[in-house]
Amino acid sequence: MSAKNRTHSPSYHDVEAGAERAKPLLHQHAHEIQEYGKIAKLPIALDELVCATSADNLNQLLADTMTLRDMYKKHHWQVSGPTFYPLHLLFDKHYGEQSELVDAVAERVQLLGGISIAMAADVAETTMIPRPPRGREEVPVQISRLLEAHEVLLKEARTMARQATEGGDDGTNDLLVSQVIRTNELEVWFLAEHVVDVPVVRAADQKSSARG
Repeated sequence: MSAKNRTHSPSYHDVEAGAERAKPLLHQHAHEIQEYGKIAKLPIALDELVCATSADNLNQLLADTMTLRDMYKKHHWQVSGPTFYPLHLLFDKHYGEQSELVDAVAERVQLLGGISIAMAADVAETTMIPRPPRGREEVPVQISRLLEAHEVLLKEARTMARQATEGGDDGTNDLLVSQVIRTNELEVWFLAEHVVDVPVVRAADQKSSARG
């Protein structure tokens, strides 16, 4: 066999060295580079105390938004009855919109130099929204839970927006007003109209006339 056609057979030493270079570095541990609740000041022309206040407020809002988001997915899976199809779609649409808010709020916390809350256990400890049962509930109860959660979010978002303005944190104010408040208000409207007690087939006045 000519040298041209002969394949190179690497030595054991070559194989071992190559494997070591490509081997993933697993089970790494170290101290946190930033503790939760501490601010790593960025050059965004805001006082550190203002950043800390906004980050703290936004983390509360973030925990409640993540809870509302997950409640929408729970109801999306568990909804039943004659309105199953439209509510199945509506709940999932609102889930997607709340997911976008989660990302926007979390990124604002990081931009302010804070640490955004992230893990489910931490969210459960922080949220002010009551926990629903694991089982399936009737549609009016599902909607009532969602509307009450929206009201919690809207109350805190308005208070936080005012605080942000007072501190000169226009970016946080804009996020709260243009995205959080407006999105939640619109979703409240779409939900609330499903629990208006109106006749389905025959108008109420016509029923009274028929009985008379």
